[in-house]
Amino acid sequence: QVQLVESGGGLVQAGGSLRLSCAASGRTFSTYAMGWFRRAPGKEREFVAVVSGGGGSTRHADSVKGRFTISRDNAKNTVYLQMNSLKPEDTAVYYCAARRYSHVGERESDYDYWGQGTQVTVSS
Repeated sequence: QVQLVESGGGLVQAGGSLRLSCAASGRTFSTYAMGWFRRAPGKEREFVAVVSGGGGSTRHADSVKGRFTISRDNAKNTVYLQMNSLKPEDTAVYYCAARRYSHVGERESDYDYWGQGTQVTVSS
C-alpha cells in the first residue's frame, strides 16, 4: 500500500509559478512510475505529466509542454511538478498518482494509488 500526500497548491496570478510536491510512503518508491493529473471545474480528470521509476523518462501533456516539468527525488520519496507561466485554464485540483510499474503511462487506469489532491487557482 502506498499513501500519497500532495502539497504546494495555492492562488497565483497568471504568469506566475508554483511547485507541487507529492510525498509517498513505502520502501519501493523507485519501482513506481509517478504521474500528475488534474480536474478542472466541470471537466473530467486529465493527464498532466508522468515520470518513470528511475526518473529517466518523462512525458507531458501537450497543453503544458514547455511550461510544466515533472521530476522526482527517489532518496526523498517525492515527486514534483514545477509549473511556470501559469494560465487561468490551469486552474484545477491536481492529483498525484502512483503506478505499480516503473514504465510511464498516461491513462487513469494505469495507476493504482491516488492522493487527495491540491487546489491550484490561477487568477487573470
